[in-house]
Amino acid sequence: MTTKKTQNSPVFNPSESFVAQANLQGIQTAQTFCDTALRQSDSFWAELAKVIKFHKAPNKILDWNPPKASWFTGAELNVSENCLDKHLPTLAKKTALIWEGEPKNNQEAVVRNVSYQELYEMTCQISNALKSFGVKKGDRVLLYMPMVPETIASMQACARIGAIHTVVFAGFSAQSIADRLHDSEAKCIITADGTYRKGKFLQLKSVVDEALEKGSNKVENVLVFQRDPKQPCFLKDGRDHSWGLVMEQEKSCPPVIVDSEHPLFILYTSGTTGKPKGLFHTQAGYLLWAHWTTRWLFDVKAEDVYWCSADCGWITGHTYITYGPLSNGITQLIYEGAPTHPNKDRFWEMIDRHQVNIFYTSPTAIRMFMGFGDDLPAKHSLKSLRLLGTVGEPINPEAWLWFHKNIGHKNCPIVDTYWQTETGGVIISPIPGATPTKPGSATQPLPGIDIDIVDIETGKSLGTNKKGALIIKKPWPAMARGIWGDPARFEKTYWKTSPQLDGVYLTGDMASIDDDGYVWIEGRMDDVLNVSGHRIGTAEIESALITHPAIFQAAAVGVPDEIKGQALVVFIEINEDAHKKIERGEMSVEDIKNQARDTVGTEIGSFAKPREIRVAKALPKTRSGKIMRRLLRELALSGEIKGDTTTLEDFSTDSLKED
Repeated sequence: MTTKKTQNSPVFNPSESFVAQANLQGIQTAQTFCDTALRQSDSFWAELAKVIKFHKAPNKILDWNPPKASWFTGAELNVSENCLDKHLPTLAKKTALIWEGEPKNNQEAVVRNVSYQELYEMTCQISNALKSFGVKKGDRVLLYMPMVPETIASMQACARIGAIHTVVFAGFSAQSIADRLHDSEAKCIITADGTYRKGKFLQLKSVVDEALEKGSNKVENVLVFQRDPKQPCFLKDGRDHSWGLVMEQEKSCPPVIVDSEHPLFILYTSGTTGKPKGLFHTQAGYLLWAHWTTRWLFDVKAEDVYWCSADCGWITGHTYITYGPLSNGITQLIYEGAPTHPNKDRFWEMIDRHQVNIFYTSPTAIRMFMGFGDDLPAKHSLKSLRLLGTVGEPINPEAWLWFHKNIGHKNCPIVDTYWQTETGGVIISPIPGATPTKPGSATQPLPGIDIDIVDIETGKSLGTNKKGALIIKKPWPAMARGIWGDPARFEKTYWKTSPQLDGVYLTGDMASIDDDGYVWIEGRMDDVLNVSGHRIGTAEIESALITHPAIFQAAAVGVPDEIKGQALVVFIEINEDAHKKIERGEMSVEDIKNQARDTVGTEIGSFAKPREIRVAKALPKTRSGKIMRRLLRELALSGEIKGDTTTLEDFSTDSLKED
């Protein structure tokens, strides 16, 4: 879901009180900061890199031979040491993680507080357990874990001994795990018996067992955390080890010092060929970007409670849970389960109970909450919040304004963050103490990010108010260094996509820049359709549809059409208020469909009116909140879904049947 730019987008300035306490204050300061980053790149990053503890200083800031970048060449460090050890002299007793499990015991939430000292000791014990298996620097370790403190400690443990972690979201199928084991050649797995989701205990270890039976892998040891000791869990002799092995280990482990360009992790993301891409990120540049963007974007303070509602299986959970917040020494909340269990206001209740100050979540979740109505957040104070953020996809203006009013009570800046797995961290976003915001716009590039909007055919810059391909012209510290085992694919996919775009990074997204220099993300390039000779992004259709007061979620897909070339089929979800009106006979589903079709005609043009609109009970979404348009296209074409739906959130094809 992307944005609908309007000629008169309202502008929201940060309040004077927020600016006065901000880590980066004032628009002029921010602009000077960004200008310096581009004009004096080496000295700029050298100064910021002083926050990193290097065991050997870099001899060069950047060595750039497209598409190969080396940042802080010659430097040596350990990322885990920079996230944990450095805090122990002053913050050992400070809470690093507040963990809340999904189930409640007699209406009381199950909560664990983990201090920086305890997280350090847990990390060291896991490190020592991995070493006992023979895991060493450069070896790959696959994690298939729930959202528990042990997951974060396991990622830190891999970093501590120089191993390379590849986290697989606990929801992917056995085949997906098997594919990643084969590609990464991981020799060890860390998993759990299971996790709670929507009141059910979902088995994880059994999925790992199935994956290991599927074929070629090099796994020698499986370490199993027991989320619920009352649940049965099979352990294979000689291969599987209970978490008791971890508890027997020493609570200290010297960090392994590695080169700045030694791989830190591999994270698999979908590819157009169907084969996942194992993007890998390295040490110093990634850590630097994670640290500073956390500080700039979330304005983190020592006393803050920060909550990113993502999962560690996604890049958001890597950068803005495991590495960025911990390197800044802040306290963060992590939650195991679904946002609507046992009640639809679970998130708001948790924010009040834990006095959360910074809340970072997805536009899909916000639109879901919008669909539940304004009454649920109104039951809660939410006064502890001082900053809001969105991640995963651009947020449409209607959802932005609802978030601003109902959750932020019009007092909280919203950072709408644009980035990708490939970028390693946020690259376009407001800086909350400096940047005036426009609902629906990610605003402006962060320091060091040099973007342009170009014509995909010629590579020429398009200037303002014209939609084209979003590119990045210069390297930045957190950029992915490659696709694991396939450098040619990395080069062809991102950096040398055509002679016109040789040596620049092609994001794959369409965007435009308005007269104020604000960036508007317009959707994926591969979601641009040709309808009766008109090129139009499915995102534009979706953004128009959700301006209708009854519609809170929409997904548009293109299907072949003999006359138009391509035609639009749209799936929508309607909110509870609309459902009640239908029940009372005040409106019908057909009324909504007709009005929605007319809305597209008014907002975009009659040529863009969908051929078909289907009202669904629920759209197929991953647990990170992304709508799986591929499956919807399959359904629109064939009437059924044959693809793998194991990664989706509580989805069946019945969800797409008309209400």
